[in-house]
Amino acid sequence: MFFKNKKNNRWKNKELMEIYKDLSNPATQEFEKLLNSQLSKIQIEEGKIIEGKINKITDKFVFLFVEGLKSEPVLDINELKNMGLSEKIKIGETIPVLLEKIEDKNGEVLVSASKAQKIKGWDKLVEAFEKNEPIMGKITSKCKGGAIVEHIDTGSLMFLPGSQISDKPIKDISHLMNEPQKFAVIKLDKIRGNCCVSRREIISSFKKEDKAKIIEKYKVGDIIKGAEVKGYSSFGCFFNVNGELDVLVHLQEISYSRVNHPDEVFNIGDKHDLLVISVDKEKLQVGCSVKQLSPDPFEHIDNYELKKIYKVKVEKIMDFGAFCSLEPGLTTLLHSSELSWTKKNISAKKMFKIGDEISCVITEIDKEKRRIAISHRLTQENPFETFEKKYPVNTVVEGEVVNKNEYSLFVKIEDLDIDAFLHCNDLTYLNNGEEELSKYKKGDKIKVKVLEIKSSDQKIRVGLKQTQADPFDFFKDKEKGNTITVKVVKTDNKGLTVMPEGCEMSFQIKKSEIALNAADARPSRWTGGEKVDVAIKEISMDKRKVTLSIKYLEEQARDLALKTYGSESSGKNLPFSSLSEDLKKKEEEK
Repeated sequence: MFFKNKKNNRWKNKELMEIYKDLSNPATQEFEKLLNSQLSKIQIEEGKIIEGKINKITDKFVFLFVEGLKSEPVLDINELKNMGLSEKIKIGETIPVLLEKIEDKNGEVLVSASKAQKIKGWDKLVEAFEKNEPIMGKITSKCKGGAIVEHIDTGSLMFLPGSQISDKPIKDISHLMNEPQKFAVIKLDKIRGNCCVSRREIISSFKKEDKAKIIEKYKVGDIIKGAEVKGYSSFGCFFNVNGELDVLVHLQEISYSRVNHPDEVFNIGDKHDLLVISVDKEKLQVGCSVKQLSPDPFEHIDNYELKKIYKVKVEKIMDFGAFCSLEPGLTTLLHSSELSWTKKNISAKKMFKIGDEISCVITEIDKEKRRIAISHRLTQENPFETFEKKYPVNTVVEGEVVNKNEYSLFVKIEDLDIDAFLHCNDLTYLNNGEEELSKYKKGDKIKVKVLEIKSSDQKIRVGLKQTQADPFDFFKDKEKGNTITVKVVKTDNKGLTVMPEGCEMSFQIKKSEIALNAADARPSRWTGGEKVDVAIKEISMDKRKVTLSIKYLEEQARDLALKTYGSESSGKNLPFSSLSEDLKKKEEEK
């Protein structure tokens, strides 16, 4: 306090130096001794935990006295109450605090009691973890995946996973809440400051030695009489043996039949005999089986033959089919694809119910995989084979349009439960197939021709245009080079659309095929309705393709003239060959 203001108290410093210049002076020696003892006791450093004594209490705050600090640290009284330190809020009581700042921007000391508690608690947890020692705590609340445990000594909060609450499944932990008990520290995250504890380890450690002695009694092949069903899980069923040992019967060891969950077979409290099939002395586990105590029904599989019809009982219905039994324990799979010949993506739920007895044919027996496949549709006559016998390919039959999509019709033939496929390209020879498709609706009666039958693929294809005269037959007696007369129907920049006389089909003559002379290859020379002779340049009856050309007709005429007169210049009547010369002479004559 004497040295705070250097300008005003400079004379005081000099005076003190004069007073304590003589170290032999008793007063000087006493001051030096007092100063040294005080400095040795007080070591103030930020980030350290220090002890503070309560010297004043108000409604909202607690004031502490800490030797060596120029001002009194202040704590929020609610902070202490939330920490469970209500009893320590008394004058003279000592409270550990973390010194965060000796002096902030306001000149005050910043301390925290809760942070000090956490640091002290963490140190104790680390020590317990490293020494593998249990700690005392109490379960204060439930949370997702487990519960929250409070460390009794420091109030630190720790996570207790649900799997570590007990050595056996517990649904209700209300009897364990807020009860002081031991926990083992099983995991520490020093970076995040998280701690994971286990009650199960404490319980198991007491039972481990006793359990090892109990397991010594059992060996593979032993039969355990009257074990009681204790609980279920998704992978099996737990049985209690004589109140001293819990054993597991895996889902696959419950029954020779398919079991999705143990509660389909067992009830809590039921008693059953078990066969010991495994003993693990390291993990202290015993595995048992129920099904192996009864004869394996698959041994009777030789009594059944492939492709024969048998009565089966529907045991379970799934989205992909149904599980049926040939006899108790001998389960077969009836896949949804084997339910019906004609109905695709049909559900077994719509056809059967549990307990129904139905006829099926065995289609597969796999002894290695212990798998049997059956079919229900094979017990019925294949409608596609019936159709093929009654209506072979090229037969014309009457049908009804029962369905329609953007590119085809589906036609039902008489009373057979089959829809034949009719593509839009098979509707007409003349118009665009998609345009023709728009003329038809459900319920229309039409005559169609059977084009293809694939019984294995369950597919029948029919056509409508095949029942009509094919206008392309006009070209049956024609060949390449023949001349025909056509009528110009339409002209555009691409060429001419023409229709041969006596034919209902129209064809395109490309612009490049209009004339031998490029200057005359103009579609605009025609307006529509004119008759023109053209030559067949290409023809294919199989591909139903023909190419018509005026140019090709002119080429044929030119070739004939050359052959007849010997040279192109000797013949003045070649098509368009001397058109420009003739026009020039006429102009000169005029």
